[in-house]
Amino acid sequence: MKILVLESDPKERAVVQQIVERSGHTFAPIETSEQAWPQIQSGEARFLIGNWDTSDLRALQFIPRARAAKLPNPLYILVITRKSQDEDMAPSGADDVLAKPFTPGELKTRIAIGERIASLANNLASARDQLENLALFDDLTGLMNRSAFYRQSMGELERARRASVPLSLIALDIDNFKMINDVNGPAVGDDVLRIVAQMIREKSRPYDCIGRWIKDEFVIMLAGVIGADAEKVADRIIAGIRGTRIEVNNGSLLKVMVSAGIASASRVSASTEVEGLIEQGRQAVARAKEAGGNQVYLAYV
Repeated sequence: MKILVLESDPKERAVVQQIVERSGHTFAPIETSEQAWPQIQSGEARFLIGNWDTSDLRALQFIPRARAAKLPNPLYILVITRKSQDEDMAPSGADDVLAKPFTPGELKTRIAIGERIASLANNLASARDQLENLALFDDLTGLMNRSAFYRQSMGELERARRASVPLSLIALDIDNFKMINDVNGPAVGDDVLRIVAQMIREKSRPYDCIGRWIKDEFVIMLAGVIGADAEKVADRIIAGIRGTRIEVNNGSLLKVMVSAGIASASRVSASTEVEGLIEQGRQAVARAKEAGGNQVYLAYV
């Protein structure tokens, strides 16, 4: 795999080059993020490593542009940066963030995970094409239906087991969906489901396995993601829904509240099953609701 590397420091670039090449990949240095676009848009490059602190990634809004672009292949972005307490200065939208200082072994592991996820992204894109032909998407939301999600997530689980990478499942449930239906009618309820589904897609990675499980419940399988990182994904989704303006027939604004539960496994063992992860995720949703709702509850399994 060709890996684009945006690193201005010669010593740092040499370290990255050595690890990339020892991992069996092609090292492709670039001076600016603009130089990456032709290779990314042609599908020639699907992996980029960039220094957040010294490159133009932040100034040119490279990551939001890459996420908004219609690319032939999803782009995996690994950002290297100093630890910062300022959230405004931290990378947002990257697939992975590696804090300095790091060891060669840490970077090699992150590259291996990224390679696997990039491969899964292509497989998922092909699977999605097949699923469309088999009409396995939910008619209302456009997400995978329960059957399709279950089949796809079983494949994700097996690949995570073989590759020894972490895995997380996010379950989401609309707290006040019954009240929305009762007060405003099922048509408004359907609109809310579509909006929630759209927000889940926008705040997830292009290759994540996302489905509508039942009624107002949604599920997301996150390959290579564990713990706090999965929690950040769920927080982004809830914040996005909270910030979406939804008007009902009388012109008043509708407040939609969503709870999320995460079942996160640092190691997928022989006994780990999709059914168990989904049930543990749903139990975590129940704990979030017990704590007041409209929030995230994380459980390690």
